[in-house]
Amino acid sequence: MLLSVAAHGEAPAESVHLPVEVLKISPTAPESESIEYAAGYIKRGEVVAVPTDTFYGLAVDPTNLASIEAVFRAKGRPETKALPILVNSVEQAITMIRDVPDVFLKLAHEFWPGALTLVVTATSRLPLKVTGNTGRVALRWANSPIITALIGATGGPITGTSANLSGFPSCSNANQIVQQLGDRIPLILDGGDTGGSLASTIVRIDGDQYSIVREGKIPDADIHKVLES
Repeated sequence: MLLSVAAHGEAPAESVHLPVEVLKISPTAPESESIEYAAGYIKRGEVVAVPTDTFYGLAVDPTNLASIEAVFRAKGRPETKALPILVNSVEQAITMIRDVPDVFLKLAHEFWPGALTLVVTATSRLPLKVTGNTGRVALRWANSPIITALIGATGGPITGTSANLSGFPSCSNANQIVQQLGDRIPLILDGGDTGGSLASTIVRIDGDQYSIVREGKIPDADIHKVLES
């Protein structure tokens, strides 16, 4: 499959004829032109595949209903499943939580930025659709200069659901995304292989109670140690 490859934020002329554009970007010092270019897609309501500190994710504005629907269509994901949201600070995450449990604050301050997703009750400012109609939101501050810069450029959080077809393996590089989603999304930010082998650990928080929904890069024992010390 042919790729349309650009560098430093410049869109190649032939990209309009190919199913997806792949834009090279530095994972440690992302070029501002490339970030602004990708942010433009997100602001227009389009879906962009982006590298995180685990796997690649699909980024849209989580407050845009049309964009949320576009992600579900691209992945073939049931709309009963929530879309995780990426933030670039604990304070930004708090604006999306109805009540802020102490458990959330302890875990966020200990493990963020990093591979920990926290599931909490969402504020009403988030569309119910992004929560999978559950009223709960999955939040993460990824340890990724690209994600941090992209959130800054778009002016708010972005979704971070895995960039793959529903039921297929998560993608750690752009070529894998092209194979799965190359005709379903317009742009991939190619920051190289993420080296992802484990997804983020997911912890659900209900008041002062918590449960580990999925063990990932952060071991269960580390979560228990922080909360039970």
